[in-house]
Amino acid sequence: MRVLYEDNHLLVVDKPTGIATMGSDSGPTVYSWAAEYLKHKYNKPGNVFVGIVSRLDTFTSGVLVLARTSKAASRLSAQFRETTPKKTYLAVLQGQLEGGEQTWVDWVRKDDAAHRMRCVADGAAGAQRAELKLNVVRSWSNRTLVRIQLLTGRKHQIRVQASSRGHAVWGDRKYEATTRLPQGIALHSHCLEITHPTRREAMQFRSDPPEAWKRLGVRDKDLA
Repeated sequence: MRVLYEDNHLLVVDKPTGIATMGSDSGPTVYSWAAEYLKHKYNKPGNVFVGIVSRLDTFTSGVLVLARTSKAASRLSAQFRETTPKKTYLAVLQGQLEGGEQTWVDWVRKDDAAHRMRCVADGAAGAQRAELKLNVVRSWSNRTLVRIQLLTGRKHQIRVQASSRGHAVWGDRKYEATTRLPQGIALHSHCLEITHPTRREAMQFRSDPPEAWKRLGVRDKDLA
């Protein structure tokens, strides 16, 4: 775990693949790591407050913001719930997509039996609208690097929307990918813009994808 930013109200980390944000029964989580990190760094007795205000999937890497105070947690949660802070993801998708900007709109619903999300018909019971904007950065071989801005925040949204179009995220076997990565999947939280919960200043945090992406052919200049 790499700390990208820290103050009295925020802790922003670069989450590696393979670790859950919270709630895992099979190992450490971002939540438990952050609590231990703050406890030891500041020599705090007892429990340490860590507020989870948004999540990344276990196999997704990148920028994740945590709250260090209850006030920050409340205000950040409201931001994510009401205004959808600007989140930019990078993903390597299977197959080749045509260039330019695209808007994907679907209706998604949780399939409890399969432990995954599915795209369903508009108006289906329990369905939620999922929308994102996508820009093709570069296509080569049988893969495409895309930059994605989420306009809604549905569970597994990018993964299920990409898979439904026959362009699963590279390595995402849960959503029909036929490819593999050594660790995780080729989905990365690249940039996050929020308003500081107490200073009300605009803030931007960024991290680059794991080194394993270079073996897929992703170049440094593709990330600019």
